[in-house]
Amino acid sequence: MSTKLYVSNLPLSATAEALITRFCKFGCVLSVVFEPVARAERRGAFVEMDTRSAAQKAIAALNLSDYDGRLVSVFMAVSRVPQAVS
Repeated sequence: MSTKLYVSNLPLSATAEALITRFCKFGCVLSVVFEPVARAERRGAFVEMDTRSAAQKAIAALNLSDYDGRLVSVFMAVSRVPQAVS
């Protein structure tokens, strides 16, 4: 089952190809989707890995790592499901 990660504090220069290169060392990357709006000269992206094991390896290796002078955070993405209002 695939697992989505969220990568925060990426520089605006980050590309999907560069993220695939960084993450494919830990498993198959299925997709990379950037947030539609960059804030304060930084951006975030969702990286979908083919397995949970690959995602955990990527987190262990890349969380709090340097990306073009920025300290990026990598963690499991949380699905936001709208709550019913009662």
